[in-house]
Amino acid sequence: MRPLFIANARLLDPATRLDATGGVLVERAAPRGPDDPGGHILAIGPGATAPADAEVFDAAGLAVLPGLVDLRVVTGEPGAEHKETFKSAGRAAAAGGVTTLVVMPNTQPVIDDVSLVDLVMRRATARGHVRILPAAALTKGLAGTAMSEIGLLAEAGAVLFSNGDAPITDSRLLRRALAYASTFDALVAHRPEDPWLAAGGCMNEGEFAGRLGLPGIPAAAESIMVERDLTLAELTRGRLLLDMLSAARSLEPLARAKARGVRAHASVSVHHLTLNELEIGDYRTFAKLAPPLRSEEDRRALVEAVASGLIDVVVSGHDPRPAEDKRLPFDEAAFGAAALETLLPGVLSLAHSGEAELLDMLAAVTVRPADLLGLPQGRLAIGAPADIAIVDLGAPFRFDVAALRSKSRNSPFDGKLLQGRVVRTLVGGETAFETA
Repeated sequence: MRPLFIANARLLDPATRLDATGGVLVERAAPRGPDDPGGHILAIGPGATAPADAEVFDAAGLAVLPGLVDLRVVTGEPGAEHKETFKSAGRAAAAGGVTTLVVMPNTQPVIDDVSLVDLVMRRATARGHVRILPAAALTKGLAGTAMSEIGLLAEAGAVLFSNGDAPITDSRLLRRALAYASTFDALVAHRPEDPWLAAGGCMNEGEFAGRLGLPGIPAAAESIMVERDLTLAELTRGRLLLDMLSAARSLEPLARAKARGVRAHASVSVHHLTLNELEIGDYRTFAKLAPPLRSEEDRRALVEAVASGLIDVVVSGHDPRPAEDKRLPFDEAAFGAAALETLLPGVLSLAHSGEAELLDMLAAVTVRPADLLGLPQGRLAIGAPADIAIVDLGAPFRFDVAALRSKSRNSPFDGKLLQGRVVRTLVGGETAFETA
């Protein structure tokens, strides 16, 4: 096929700190499998020019950035396709500039077997609009009682290991899992939350929860488990990803551990960087998330941690829920929200407000998650996969859940004014999404 030349764009590459006007020439070849990158970037920079046979896309006034890499996406496939399918999640991801996503293992059945990893990879390639990679269960059935076959699952294509939203309370088991995973240099993602302290809670514990009369989940439920998990990572030399931190008090032990050389990383959801507990307002279940939205002080501390690199990765935390699970009294409603289409405008909002530098925020959704998984994408470089988002960074819009491409129609961003619209998304140089 004819190559595509994107002209007159603002080029933003967090990997090299590039912020300049220029062009990008890409090869166009859709990926045909998980090991096939498809088309590559052939030339990039202020001096890049279009060959005679190229199709030219004039991106004047627009920005070109690497396609986003989202390490935490929940779907319903296999087993609960009414919640979300690979096709609907891929469609939503492409519309949000996300070109690579990792699907969590908490499906029906749980992804804890080699055959299920293979099933996800084959289905995702056939049905998804973007690159969809499987995370495998850290324990069998996510029950937290027996370790999965980490080596075989990694060989089959699992890119990380997670116990989903179910924390492993058995410290000996988590120690064994981290030690065993370290022999394959596998990444273990674990949600740090003490289930006994969190039991029965439905929002952040504090004054606001008391005024609403709702049971709270204390920040200590997270920080206690953060300390334990970091200790086990240091003991085993395993690669640990603290999954979706939400509290400021979790950051100090993480900083100490990193300073000691512990192979520890952390993620945070875009919701916890941009929203706080007050979003619950008069019992808005769209803002009921796990972990819960916390105080404004927590939110600001998390933003600073991402900007400094202490928190490595920003994720969408996409966890779609059907209407019948959300339109209930607050303490009965399910945790979770659709988020693939709000990941990019969410991180852009922090740059627009001056709370963080643009390239720092983009690094947390592109090159940093790609590097954690050893992926070649997440950067604008010659030879890198042509996974690209073309974005109108300043375009204002009011977010409307009715326009979501996900099967789920709930988001705490509903009705909010946001900036930053994706104009076109390329995966392997092929168009996965384009505005009408």
